[in-house]
Amino acid sequence: MSDSLYERLGGTEGITKIASDLVDIHMANPAIAPRYADSDPVKVKHGAATFFIAGTGGPDVYEGDDMLTTHKGMNISSHEFMAVLDDALEALQKNGIGQREQEEVLDILYSMRSEIVLV
Repeated sequence: MSDSLYERLGGTEGITKIASDLVDIHMANPAIAPRYADSDPVKVKHGAATFFIAGTGGPDVYEGDDMLTTHKGMNISSHEFMAVLDDALEALQKNGIGQREQEEVLDILYSMRSEIVLV
C-alpha cells in the first residue's frame, strides 16, 4: 500500500509549512494580492492548511465552507486562478516536494476550477 498524498507532503507539519508559504506567496503576487488586502494572514494560513490536510488524505480538520460557497460572488478570473496554481507550484517546489506530488496537488486544485472561477 502506498503512502497517502498527505503523508508524502509531510503530514500536518509539512502541509502547514507549504500552506503558510503559499499564502505568503499569494500576498506578494500582484495578480491576486488585492484579494487578501483585508484578510487575517494567520486565519487564511490556518484555513489553507486544514483544507490541504483534509483534502490529501489526512485527518478531517477543515471547518471552512466548500469551495463554491467560499468563492461565490468573488468573480475570480481565469488569470487569477492560474496565478494561484503558479503560486502553489512555487510553494511546493520551495518545500522540496517531488514532481509526482506536485502534479497530484495541481490536478486536485485544477479540478476545483468550476467551483472558483466566475461563480
